[in-house]
Amino acid sequence: MKKIETALAPAAIGPYSQAIAKDGFLFVSGQIPLDPKTGEIVGADAAEQIQQSLKNLSAIAQTAGTSLKKTVKTTVLLTDLGEFGAVNEVYSQFFSEPFPARACYQVVALPKGVRVEVEAIIALD
Repeated sequence: MKKIETALAPAAIGPYSQAIAKDGFLFVSGQIPLDPKTGEIVGADAAEQIQQSLKNLSAIAQTAGTSLKKTVKTTVLLTDLGEFGAVNEVYSQFFSEPFPARACYQVVALPKGVRVEVEAIIALD
C-alpha cells in the first residue's frame, strides 16, 4: 500500500489517509467541500459544495498520477436528497461516458456540517 497525500486537497481531519494506492487502484477517502488553503467550507448548497469536493478529489487523483477520467466507482453522501438533481448537474461536468458506477445516499449529518461528501475508486493504469 502507498499513501497518497497532497496539499492541493484538504488534510485528513481524522486518523485516515487522503488516499491509498493498491493493486492498480486509488482508493480516495470521502472529500468534503473544504478549501485546501484555508480549511473553510466552500459553497452554501450541495451543488456548490460537490463542485469543491470533486476539485479536491481531482487534485488527489492527479497527485497519484491518474485523473477523474479513470474513475471506476463513486459514493455520494447528501444530507438532503432533494438536492440530487442539482448535484447531478455539477457531477456531470466532472465525469463523462462511460460514467463511473455510483451509489448515492441521504445521511443525517456529515463532518463540519457540510451538505455533501464524495469518495471514489480510481484506476491507476
